[in-house]
Amino acid sequence: MQSAFLFPGQGSQFEGMLHYLPKDPIIKELLDESCEVLNTTIENLHSKESLSTTKAVQQCLLIASVSTYKVFEKEGVVPNYVAGHSVGAFGAATAAGVLTFKDALRLVSLRGELMQSSYNDGYGMAVVLGMDEDRLTEIVKNFYTDEHPIYVSNRNSPTQITLSGSKKGLEHVLNYVKHHGAINASLLNVSTPSHCPLFNDIGDTLLYELNKLDLKRPNIPISSNRNSRLLRNVDDVKEDLAKSICYPVRWYDAVNLLYEKGARLLIEMPPGEVLTKLANQTFQDVRALSISKTGIDDCLYLLSN
Repeated sequence: MQSAFLFPGQGSQFEGMLHYLPKDPIIKELLDESCEVLNTTIENLHSKESLSTTKAVQQCLLIASVSTYKVFEKEGVVPNYVAGHSVGAFGAATAAGVLTFKDALRLVSLRGELMQSSYNDGYGMAVVLGMDEDRLTEIVKNFYTDEHPIYVSNRNSPTQITLSGSKKGLEHVLNYVKHHGAINASLLNVSTPSHCPLFNDIGDTLLYELNKLDLKRPNIPISSNRNSRLLRNVDDVKEDLAKSICYPVRWYDAVNLLYEKGARLLIEMPPGEVLTKLANQTFQDVRALSISKTGIDDCLYLLSN
């Protein structure tokens, strides 16, 4: 059975999350390395106060997902494909051998810092359920203004789509769609307008930093959440990591590509089970499991047999 490992993005984090990782020496090793690189402690990394910042959230997501992946790697278990949602793409690229863990940690730290310092509380994201992308795109165009820009950002499933931009603009759209076909529509607890042109400058900065690094060719194909194709060379991965911040996340398309390639077992790295639930809701003959819920031993068993 073809398999794929999924690396979650923002929204999966929770206070104390790094204490809930599998108990394995290699995970402790990476946690210690993370604290050394970031000059902090685990308690400071995943405290409630710390996780109120985009920077700390992205650091913790990378640490949790990559350290858990290292357990599989140690056991000689390698998936056929990897994919990461938003900042999860850095975890996927690290698992595929493109980036070293230290370089990935420094990059996501920079990414988070730039994101949280670029816009004030007047910007954010929203989610709309039960409305297709074409219809929502037309509505967003009608409400867009230069003063209050709004964009369609993430396509998590055919009927779960996020928007990014000015909160006032988002509120106008949400009020409209609630009365014109949406099942649910609400602001997300996110203070940054991710995955839209407002972050073009951040994409350029990340590309500049990536060009300084000695990146390796991926040893596992990566399903891009930006353009929904398999990434097999360094330049494509580099551009994907840099530019995905200013393009919509085509997550449904990225997972559908894995499905078309034959992946029927999807394993979500910690924390949480957001991507697992999306996959199980969308693909009827796929078995999607999260390590946070199922445990690593059962996942190892499935992949080893």
